[in-house]
Amino acid sequence: MDRQLFEKYAEFAVRVGAGVLPGQTLMITAPIEAAEFARCCAKAAFAAGARDVSVRYSDEKLARIRYEDASEEALCDAKPWVERSYLDYVEGAGGASILHILGEDPEAFLGLDAGKINRAMQAARNAQKRWRAMTMKDEVAWSIVAVPTENWAKKIFPGLPAQQAVEKLWQAIFDVCRVTGGDPVGAWQAHIEATAARRDKLNALGLTELHLTSGNGTDLRVGLAEGAVFEGAASTTPAGQQFIANVPTEEVFTAPHCRRVNGIVFGTKPYVFNGDLIEGFWVRFKDGRVVESGAKKNAALLETLLDTDGGSRSIGEIALVPASSPINRSGLLFYNTLFDENAACHIAFGDGYPGTVAGGTVLTEAQLLERGVNHSVIHEDVMIGAEDTRIVGLTADGREVEIFRDGVWAL
Repeated sequence: MDRQLFEKYAEFAVRVGAGVLPGQTLMITAPIEAAEFARCCAKAAFAAGARDVSVRYSDEKLARIRYEDASEEALCDAKPWVERSYLDYVEGAGGASILHILGEDPEAFLGLDAGKINRAMQAARNAQKRWRAMTMKDEVAWSIVAVPTENWAKKIFPGLPAQQAVEKLWQAIFDVCRVTGGDPVGAWQAHIEATAARRDKLNALGLTELHLTSGNGTDLRVGLAEGAVFEGAASTTPAGQQFIANVPTEEVFTAPHCRRVNGIVFGTKPYVFNGDLIEGFWVRFKDGRVVESGAKKNAALLETLLDTDGGSRSIGEIALVPASSPINRSGLLFYNTLFDENAACHIAFGDGYPGTVAGGTVLTEAQLLERGVNHSVIHEDVMIGAEDTRIVGLTADGREVEIFRDGVWAL
């Protein structure tokens, strides 16, 4: 691993990803395997003028023990201090920015009771409703980045010794996150400008529906929420703090109407859900809800996802990602949604982003639902874009506009 690129990646994650401002506290969550990177991010945060850095580590092996041996009652007993710990920093002196560092084993919980895990995670999400609402509305700056861990790297490169697999994954991350060239800040500024131009072009069309087709059988009509707007790349808090929620990001996304999605769609990449893989899936929508589904592997797990709550059978996001994206060009399947969602167009079961409808960040949950923005405790992105995906948009005045042809932008 190139130490210079390692440090540039950490500095970029802090200064541009999380957008840390002088006087703020940087809150970091990270797997214990990523402690060295978390420390490097802490150094970068203090160099950027941060007031303090707070780090919270997670341990997948311990989590597996708990999911296997603890009672469901104990697992679902989510304590309010977790949410309060975030709010205390955000509401405290200088405010806070959040940096989530990922590095999960895609099959960390393989073979465990999927329903038990899902109910425990749902309880945890329900205990953090206020915090989730703040992040969904971009009221606080937050970013997600990833670093290699041994089990994750071995899943991507199964034929290599563990250390070689980790090194190879580091290089892949540096490449697709625009770090390899040595100037990630400059590279990302250019990328943000290009993405914003595409976003603005889509918004100028006044689209009311997207029609997706591909040779694998996908034929899906996605009505858009009332006042839907496309977003992409950088986000901004109400106070004007800029951040990049997902690193990498290649998507331009908007809000589907949760009662106006019809047709069938086939998944094009495996999806990691609660530490297990769903592969070869398909879902059929009628009037916005999934009425049929299946998968070549873990069809029951897909049903568990869809039955999480009343909103989990509808979608809260549709994102357009060209097959020419750096992640797709890498030829790698990352088994990690942060990367794989940026290799292909995707939809998200569950919650919608308030900012993807005009004025949505000041609307109530009921008002958002009235406009068609879905609500759920989950937001699970699944990949549906293919090399031959065609997308045609319908405008408010009845025109059809070709948006994607053969998996790439036609605009």
